[in-house]
Amino acid sequence: MSAVAGGRGGSPPDRGASRKLIVEADGGSRGNPGPAGYGALVRDALTGEVLAEVAESIGHATNNVAEYQGLIAGLTAASEIDPSARVEVRMDSKLVVEQMSGRWKIKHPDMIPLALRARELAEDLGPVSYGWIPRNRNAHADRLANEAMDAAARGEHWVRKVEETPGEPEPPPPSSAMPPSSTPMTTVLLRHGETPLSTEKRFAGTGDIPLTANGLAQARAAALALKDRGLDAIVTSPLTRCRDTAAEVAAVTGLDVRVEDGFREADFGDWEGLTFAEAGKGWPAEMKAWLADPEVAPPGGESFAHVSRRVRTALDKLKVRHREQTVLVVSHVTPIKLLVRDALGAPMSSLYRMHLNVSALSSIDWYADGPATLRAFNDTHHLPA
Repeated sequence: MSAVAGGRGGSPPDRGASRKLIVEADGGSRGNPGPAGYGALVRDALTGEVLAEVAESIGHATNNVAEYQGLIAGLTAASEIDPSARVEVRMDSKLVVEQMSGRWKIKHPDMIPLALRARELAEDLGPVSYGWIPRNRNAHADRLANEAMDAAARGEHWVRKVEETPGEPEPPPPSSAMPPSSTPMTTVLLRHGETPLSTEKRFAGTGDIPLTANGLAQARAAALALKDRGLDAIVTSPLTRCRDTAAEVAAVTGLDVRVEDGFREADFGDWEGLTFAEAGKGWPAEMKAWLADPEVAPPGGESFAHVSRRVRTALDKLKVRHREQTVLVVSHVTPIKLLVRDALGAPMSSLYRMHLNVSALSSIDWYADGPATLRAFNDTHHLPA
């Protein structure tokens, strides 16, 4: 469903706008009311390119208040990009869509001023329409809102505002999506080579740890195994151990390497550099909670649930940039396991039931109509015995 709103007296202003923007917005709270946050993004309707992202934790609030705050943030961002543009708002909140479309009355006192603010913003844009979409088609805004709720639950005031680099499109909106294809995008997943911390089985997160001499040799062996694999692109985590591993593959394939921050390792916070036993001894309660709940982060670190959201975003970008291609992703234990888990539709607890060697290769086919197939996991045949 959709309806047009905006302009005083219910008539949308005619400004001859030729550009169309898509606003995707979401918000929520943990507890309703509870720790709350919102997320919103603006896309170019023609290309699907993400032009802006914004998210914020808003303390203690209800789901509906957070959803309205997401709408306001999305309309504000759209106005900053092009105040004359036509705007289509997409949300998975039927309440907000129906109220902003004028079909439902706004009775709750907390929402009346928010709706008025949203209407004021809409009046200063071109025609604004509102449409409901199911949650699975609002995944990007949902991820942003969850990051904000994570921060609110930690008692933090957190704000994210990003303008994307031109030429880096996200998945296009459903109305302009490409048709399904029987040819998948294949990700070949390569864990980086050995490091000083991996030899001692220590937590190695966002610290920039180099490869050992043996790790460099492992990277070269993997590169030779991949030389004739038909790779179309190489993407790597920004951390040195992955970039150096990716460079070896680039040297034998002639491909460029692109850095994707979403594939970096989890931040293990205060446990960085410690063994599992050392971390458990120093933080027994925190370790127990971390093992039991993917939403729990190590002290000063990052939860698996948070890593999962950014890994999915990075995967979405690959699906747009490299449709029907084979892409090498050089990454770490946690992101690779999360991709495997997503492909299998497995629970988060499956992360604790996978073993991944350094310099191991895995492979997943991702089909445009949704399903994925795990073709290989933890393959180390290219390494010396």
